[in-house]
Amino acid sequence: MTLKSLVLATALLLVPVGLSAQTVPSLMQKIDSVMELRSNITAKVELTQQRVNQGTRVIEMMYRRRDADDAFMIVMTGPEVEKGNGYLKMGDNFWMYRKNTRTFQHINRDESIGGTDASAEDFEQKKLVELYKPAKEGPDAIKKEILGKIPAYKFEIRAKANNVKYPKKIYWVRQDNGLPLKEEAYSLSGTLMATNYYLSYANVDNHYIVNRALFIDEFEKGNKTVMSLSEVSLRTIDNSVFTKAYLENLSK
Repeated sequence: MTLKSLVLATALLLVPVGLSAQTVPSLMQKIDSVMELRSNITAKVELTQQRVNQGTRVIEMMYRRRDADDAFMIVMTGPEVEKGNGYLKMGDNFWMYRKNTRTFQHINRDESIGGTDASAEDFEQKKLVELYKPAKEGPDAIKKEILGKIPAYKFEIRAKANNVKYPKKIYWVRQDNGLPLKEEAYSLSGTLMATNYYLSYANVDNHYIVNRALFIDEFEKGNKTVMSLSEVSLRTIDNSVFTKAYLENLSK
């Protein structure tokens, strides 16, 4: 799945301007611009995961992100069995840290976060124009639909880079400001793998951030994750935070 959004899922959204005549490239650029993080962000994240025959599990974590150098850090704060574990991303490098062995393991950006439906893609800055291209051109490339009660633009994109989790995506974005409402992710064979709903946004210091999202696993039916953000801060984060040493010290 893609939480584009813990994203957007978790993504900081600048206040957008109204949208005029649209093309798929212009909508992709609009998503990139409204999701660009121009300051640091710190937030508490709660993932409520529901799995078939396993019940419900709640995972809590502290999340810090800085897009200036494509960095983020996650430290698990609950449940007790996960407490002290963490994840660190710097540029193209992504590590998983395990407290019990005090070791770092280099992992892929599509690795599950804490065994949930969230992956690194959901926590990092998104650049659709670098990773994807329009699936169609011309007047039929964009459709107008009503999602819930909200007028939306619907369009499809295909991967042009190799390092993406899903080679095909379909987006629904608000017609008035370009904020993503829904995202469907497909495999290379065209199978629907995940559906993400961006349920609400919070205004933090005149910026918008997704503070509640629903991620549905379409491959394993019945599995889903709800992401909630709280205690959001845009204060500057010290450079030392985005280091292996800092993550190790938190776990002592």
